[in-house]
Amino acid sequence: MVLLASLRRTSCLQHPSRLAFAMRPLTLDVLNPQLQTVQYAVRGELAIKAEAFRVQLQSGGHNLPFDKVISSNIGNPQQKGLDQPPITFTRQIAALTEWPALAELAPGVFPADVVARAKELQGEIGSIGAYSHSQGIPFIRKNVAKFIEARDGHPASPDDIFLTAGASAGVSLLINMLVANETEGVLIPIPQYPLYTAALAQHHGRPISYFLNEASGWSTDPASIEAALANAKAEGTKAKALVVINPGNPTGSLLTYPTMVELVRLCEKHSLVLLADEVYQNNLHDAERHPFTSFKKVVRDLGSPIPLVSFHSISKGVSGECGRRGGYLELTNIAPDVHALIYKLVSVGLCPPIGGQIGVDSMVRPPKEGEPSYKLWKSETDAIHAALASRTKIMAQRLNALPGVSCVESPGALYLFPKIELSARAIEVARAAGKEPDAFYALGMLDETGICVVPGSGFGQREGEWHYRLTCLCPGVEEYVGKLERFHLGFVEKYGSA
Repeated sequence: MVLLASLRRTSCLQHPSRLAFAMRPLTLDVLNPQLQTVQYAVRGELAIKAEAFRVQLQSGGHNLPFDKVISSNIGNPQQKGLDQPPITFTRQIAALTEWPALAELAPGVFPADVVARAKELQGEIGSIGAYSHSQGIPFIRKNVAKFIEARDGHPASPDDIFLTAGASAGVSLLINMLVANETEGVLIPIPQYPLYTAALAQHHGRPISYFLNEASGWSTDPASIEAALANAKAEGTKAKALVVINPGNPTGSLLTYPTMVELVRLCEKHSLVLLADEVYQNNLHDAERHPFTSFKKVVRDLGSPIPLVSFHSISKGVSGECGRRGGYLELTNIAPDVHALIYKLVSVGLCPPIGGQIGVDSMVRPPKEGEPSYKLWKSETDAIHAALASRTKIMAQRLNALPGVSCVESPGALYLFPKIELSARAIEVARAAGKEPDAFYALGMLDETGICVVPGSGFGQREGEWHYRLTCLCPGVEEYVGKLERFHLGFVEKYGSA
């Protein structure tokens, strides 16, 4: 009998379905409820539908009114269909650090300065398959510090630089640290890159919105921030930090030096940490007339004591290496114990990707004039800048010529954020379909043209206004804009003008 009972117990263990109780499945109601409030429109409903269309096109036998999907919803320069070419210098360094023997197996293929650079990095790093220092490879952090010093004219320390898996990882880390409870929040520009609202939702923080001024080129008005602070205080929300995206995303706006000074003084007045998202600093369409100035420079020029965290990335600029996940953050005026806590937290993740770290090194240390790789590097980067500037100008002009569309011509970044006037009928039909009116417009555009954009409601906008964001990365700008024009005119014909 004892043996029989034992066999029965063994049988139950081997066949869970025979147990007397049923295991409860994993369902949303047992997960962190805060995660269900996270929204990220850039890869939301429209991007999911666009991917389904792409699969349908690949399968053949479709009856779609377009022959390709254009992913204009995200700043991903090297994705298929946009095809910004990678910088040869960056890829050659990556190849030789990935497989050092390649330099000997293919003699004469790689320029001498690339071979020397790769050997230098290999000597500092060893195998890229090994973990690095949690803060990032010390040698590369030193090179980042030299880049910042040359840019700003002020000293920078490698000890204050943390290499990251893209700028997004650094932003999420800082918001997680700053928001202590659900009554605290962070000032974010509207419209904003939805990473910020998503990170705040995930970490129980409150977004404190301040509106950019579309009528003056999406400028930042310190008075708008003061008003947002007053409203937050009245609602019982404590502001911990101010986010500034410069150049702007999705607007492409560029801050002036006097405005930056005002923002630094505002942070001093209200004891705010300044989070400076500067990943588009190299995406300038007319750098001579509209130069970039970092907040690090302004803070040091003023001798300001405000805590500042600045972010940069290899995903944008001319490198466009989004998939390598490389970036950095720099700490300015951060207390030693806070610095130590940041180090402890990044150590939990062991280290950022080594390939991304090497990409950062290539970004901050491009070839110098006179070196073998310089001529090609210069021609490639100049071509990317020229193409982006030309497409941005053409697209803004053509969009502004459409009835019911107004578009600020962007001096920087990769995007335009046109405003669309929608008729009462279009709004009524959109609401009946359970959609925001600009999302309804964008879905119609995707269905008819294959162009995927992001509705302005995903970035935030003033009540009763409608926009969409699209990248200026697409080649064949005449065909691309022509599709936008034909769709808009057809939409107005169908639903009427505002």
